[in-house]
Amino acid sequence: MAEFTPDVDPAAVGLDARRLSRIDAHLRRYLDEGKLAGCQVMVSRHGKVAHLSSLGLADLETGRPVETDTLWRIYSMTKPVTSVAAMMLWEEGAFELTDPVSKWLPEFAAPRVYVGGPAAKPVTVPATEPIRVWHLLTHTAGLTYGFHKVHVTDELHRLKGFEVGVPPGLDLAGCVRAWAEIPLSFQPGAEWNYSVATDVLGRLVEVVSGQSLDTFFAERIFKPLGMTDTAFWCPEDKHGRLAALYAAAPSARRPVRMDAVGEAFKRPPTWLSGGGGLVSSTRDYTRFTWMLLNGGELDGVRLLSPRTLDYMTVNHLPGGADLATFGRPLFAETRFDGVGFGLGFAVVLDPVAYRTLSSVGEYQWGGMASTAFWVDPVEQLSVVFMTQLMPSSAYPLRSQLRQLVYQALVD
Repeated sequence: MAEFTPDVDPAAVGLDARRLSRIDAHLRRYLDEGKLAGCQVMVSRHGKVAHLSSLGLADLETGRPVETDTLWRIYSMTKPVTSVAAMMLWEEGAFELTDPVSKWLPEFAAPRVYVGGPAAKPVTVPATEPIRVWHLLTHTAGLTYGFHKVHVTDELHRLKGFEVGVPPGLDLAGCVRAWAEIPLSFQPGAEWNYSVATDVLGRLVEVVSGQSLDTFFAERIFKPLGMTDTAFWCPEDKHGRLAALYAAAPSARRPVRMDAVGEAFKRPPTWLSGGGGLVSSTRDYTRFTWMLLNGGELDGVRLLSPRTLDYMTVNHLPGGADLATFGRPLFAETRFDGVGFGLGFAVVLDPVAYRTLSSVGEYQWGGMASTAFWVDPVEQLSVVFMTQLMPSSAYPLRSQLRQLVYQALVD
């Protein structure tokens, strides 16, 4: 398979080249209007790259352009990788999805659930159900994020130093112990809430496998898939390839540089975030999506069985509910209407309710800096979009990209 350039005539895989050019034209408007510094998109069908765009600048201040090998902070696009890692261990019989996570993380042996009161004096009750492995995979554990800033439990996370980052010097094990001391937002399994659940899952991978998360990823996922540029930090010899991180500034003529956050990825982290810690390239993440689309195998290397992947990418929310009815209406890297959630992925249930061109069974996720990917098994399509703009809700890039890609499908 091609690594850095389109390797098939779009027409050969049912895509109209003229219509694909609309993607670039649309994204260039974002660049011309000063909304994005630069971006990259790769469209693949049947395991062939049909379209690759590298637009704008990876660094506005130096004028460095986006190149085919530019590196990006993918934030929550790390979550599907962690979920795949966990399910690889599950396939080996290491645990059952119904197992309480306290078997390996004893700090969760007696969780309590918030039921009222202010952050200074929360009222809690014992959890009626243990946090199970499948709760972590489906974001139904009752955990949360400090940056939601909606619920008292969000505030409790911030009071302990957890918002976008974590307290200085804390490792993953320390983070998990601290989160376990905070009351849950709801009884496990009762609701869906975007949360640190995948970071806890990453710690579970470490304990069960006996390896640090970075070692497990490198040896069991990245090396087998040829993902040579994906890691928890960007080493010095690759600093010149890492795109700068920006924040949306609608009142300004260009995004605002965020080196205070972005430069942290240039050194080894104190904690390994399975929920949002990876740096990757468009080429690398596309190879990950090819493995998913190909039923868990790529170039003769199998990570998961087809049946496991099928099981991960169906809706696991109780009663077949979508996120709009079962999820908390807070920030997440997807829309809620017509979208369910599997084991590590959002899953499209109803494209009409979703209000976006897509297929039933498409699965996807995105990252805090506006990166996104989706895999469509019906159309044998995978798309990876990279940019570095926070927050990801600044512009409707993801839904617009979908309509631009699907309108180019003509077979």
